[in-house]
Amino acid sequence: MRLLFAGTPAAAVPSLEALLASRHEVAAVLTRPDARSGRGRTLHPSPVKERALDAGVEVLTPQRPRDEDFVARLTELAVDAAPVVAYGAILPASVLDVPTHGWVNLHFSVLPAWRGAAPVQHALIAGDEVTGATTFRIEQGLDTGPVFGTLTETVRPRDTAGDLLDRLAHAGAGLLVRTLDAIEDGILSPVPQPADGVSHAPKIEVDDARVRWTHPVHAVDRRIRGCTPAPGAWTTLPDGARLGIGPVTPLPDVHDLRPGELRATKREVLVGTGGGAVRLGLVTPPGKRPMEAADWARGARPADGTLLGAESAA
Repeated sequence: MRLLFAGTPAAAVPSLEALLASRHEVAAVLTRPDARSGRGRTLHPSPVKERALDAGVEVLTPQRPRDEDFVARLTELAVDAAPVVAYGAILPASVLDVPTHGWVNLHFSVLPAWRGAAPVQHALIAGDEVTGATTFRIEQGLDTGPVFGTLTETVRPRDTAGDLLDRLAHAGAGLLVRTLDAIEDGILSPVPQPADGVSHAPKIEVDDARVRWTHPVHAVDRRIRGCTPAPGAWTTLPDGARLGIGPVTPLPDVHDLRPGELRATKREVLVGTGGGAVRLGLVTPPGKRPMEAADWARGARPADGTLLGAESAA
């Protein structure tokens, strides 16, 4: 089939790679416009755009997918299907029926669980033991379209959102290609999603990544892993400055520290929770790069009994 691929972040690149190597033709790529990042706030292309340009594929970067120029170019391309992986913008009704077989989305959950922008992060924060990926046909509802296929993936005990997303991105790429193959062969029709088991996964905002030390140790651990690498878990120091928190080691049998209470030795830094404690791994002090917590403590010299995140006890 002749395809328009839509995607933006690094998690979409394995699918683009798989489609470029498949029997299908990637006629063009749709991705978000270049975005400013880094200390200099310079413009950078998306990972998908970089890979498409390397492959010599036409790249379309409309401000909005409803723009008349984009809709006209989409019509001219005469694609059979438009596979989508984390494109990052809502597709308007004016484009949904242009490809013959519609827009086929690869979503990183087993729908109808975790509909929304951050399914992997929410699965980790909720403590799911199994997640997966789904291909479905996009309709006007948010991740509500009929399903073509699914795969499952075990959540490992120390997975971060980055770890899990990387595995799903590569496994899902194969699922997406198999789905498009079967659509072209006429042997696959989408099936409506079940009405039960719906859950939602809105974007993880910065405040969602704040560590609530009053929560049980397993909940603290899951939230930190679910927010790693982005947007990054954090707490506050007694002076109100933010301290970035990387993945921690849960210590459920340590009960002599109050929630948020810090104890530093030459080798480790412990923080109490609402039940148990954690050993800090990498931390990011204000204005500095990530470092081992023990190295930070040697320089910062926090007193035993220092309380982290004292204003976020709720």
